[in-house]
Amino acid sequence: MRAMVLETAGRPLEARRMARPEPAAGQVLIRVRACGVCRTDLHVVDGELTGPKLPLVPGHEVVGGVAEAGPGVESLSIGERVGIPWLGWTCGHCRFCRMGLENLCENARFTGYQIDGGYGEYALADGRYCFPLPDAYGDAEAAPLLCAGLIGYRALRKADDPERLGLYGFGAAAHIVIQVARHEGRQVFAFTRPGDTAAQAFALGLGAVWAGASDETPPEELDAAILFAPVGALVPAALKAVRPGGRVVCAGIHMSDIPAFPYHLMWGEREIVSVANLTRQDGLDFLALAPRVPVHTTVQPYPLADANRALDDLRRGRIEGAAVLMTGE
Repeated sequence: MRAMVLETAGRPLEARRMARPEPAAGQVLIRVRACGVCRTDLHVVDGELTGPKLPLVPGHEVVGGVAEAGPGVESLSIGERVGIPWLGWTCGHCRFCRMGLENLCENARFTGYQIDGGYGEYALADGRYCFPLPDAYGDAEAAPLLCAGLIGYRALRKADDPERLGLYGFGAAAHIVIQVARHEGRQVFAFTRPGDTAAQAFALGLGAVWAGASDETPPEELDAAILFAPVGALVPAALKAVRPGGRVVCAGIHMSDIPAFPYHLMWGEREIVSVANLTRQDGLDFLALAPRVPVHTTVQPYPLADANRALDDLRRGRIEGAAVLMTGE
């Protein structure tokens, strides 16, 4: 199989020929058709998320068909189209798993981080952590649902039912969650990099009532804000924008340091919460909801061999919607 492999953090991916893996008990072998390029992949490749297994095949928004199944897999059939998300395995017996918080599992393993992911022609996955995908989506269009969509959905639920919602960073996740928020009758205010008029126009086209730079004050107080941009300085900016009793949700797995800020920005029972990973129930709930909204994903496809170009375009803010690697058949 062909794959794009991270040999050393901070260096470009390298094209490799690898042996096709064989599924063990409980595993499925997926013939990858598409894999989304997520900002978390950037954090792994750039060395901002430490501790990946190396060498590593990145990618955790994986769409493909079941090519083989190991012993004990009964819920999936050969040829079935499935998605592989970030959460790849949990222990089932730590205190968090017992509390129903598998996203916080102390022993969890993650796709494209500790488990080889979808930047290749085949990928192994635990059959219990694969999702059947709605027929309404093509392979490329389905890929961003598996992280940008799922994390955005979990972040929206953590935002505590806001009427006026701010989204800081208008990329893959925001362009999905705005559609869910509008479907639920919420007003959305979009914040982008200063000067990024294209992203602001994109947000307005998807139903935002206002779009401006991340350093601007919105025209109305927000009930909640979700931060998708991994910029710690946006936390006090978002606190300033939300009303007393409002909530700021930090949705990224990595963020630069939050600078000191005066207590009055937090006072008034404002809250800061984070979103960590996802649960399988999040996946089932969101993938059932997406076609009902219906969520439409905007994707920019790249051939598998151009994974480094896709990552660099994401790094530099040159993608509208989501980048997706296509492996071909």
